[in-house]
Amino acid sequence: MVSHIVLFRLRRNLTASEREAFVHALEVALRDISSIRGFRIGRRVTFGAGYEHGVPNLEFCGVIDFDDLAGLRTYLEHPAHAEIGARFNASIEEGLVYDYEMGGPAQARALLQNTDLP
Repeated sequence: MVSHIVLFRLRRNLTASEREAFVHALEVALRDISSIRGFRIGRRVTFGAGYEHGVPNLEFCGVIDFDDLAGLRTYLEHPAHAEIGARFNASIEEGLVYDYEMGGPAQARALLQNTDLP
């Protein structure tokens, strides 16, 4: 599985119509791009843990899952992604986007025992 992970903070002055346009673009992408296997979004929670300090406060996290890298590429090349990308960039103050090949415990063992890792 490949996960497209998006961390972001919305612009403070984002209007209701801009928010609606962003949500609509997301809904269209989720409906029309068949390579999407899962989608989750959430708001950051903080509770005083040491790792919370000294990092950017990116309030939201979105995760879009694909079967493989080809599925991610299909998503990125789809016209609906162009619209959501434009809305995303116009709506945020700050954001980070990462792609990861994901797996479970067996993947952890394979990755962490790889002697080529630094």
